[in-house]
Amino acid sequence: MYINKALLFGNLTRDPELRALPSGVNVCNFSVATNRVYRDKDGKKQEQADFHNVVVFGRQADIVAQYLKKGRSVFVEGRMQTRSWEKDGQKQYRTEVIADRIQFGPNPGGGTGGGGKRAPADEPEAGGGGGIEYPKDEINPDDIPF
Repeated sequence: MYINKALLFGNLTRDPELRALPSGVNVCNFSVATNRVYRDKDGKKQEQADFHNVVVFGRQADIVAQYLKKGRSVFVEGRMQTRSWEKDGQKQYRTEVIADRIQFGPNPGGGTGGGGKRAPADEPEAGGGGGIEYPKDEINPDDIPF
């Protein structure tokens, strides 16, 4: 058995683009930027950014186009796919993450866009409500069992 799984957490680099396939199914494309910080061989701190093309279909495509905008953070779970086509006699390639699940990250204005829950494939995050419910009483460290 082989595994093709992609997990990304980053920020949208552009607003999502919503289109409809000839079959009538909606498809939404957007790009996510991720980064990593590391030290080079001289011990200097370096930062590298990567950009990922993401495609989402169906009801989730509608929700992504409605609620996500450039700069918003998002968690994407899906699979990698490379497609190819001919353009002007040249073969073109594009590698994309085909999203199974989308979870909205924190809103820049505060609050969580996705309620902190994971969206099942047939019921994507709608961007509202929920959130973590913290206890109203003060937590005593002696009550923690570890």
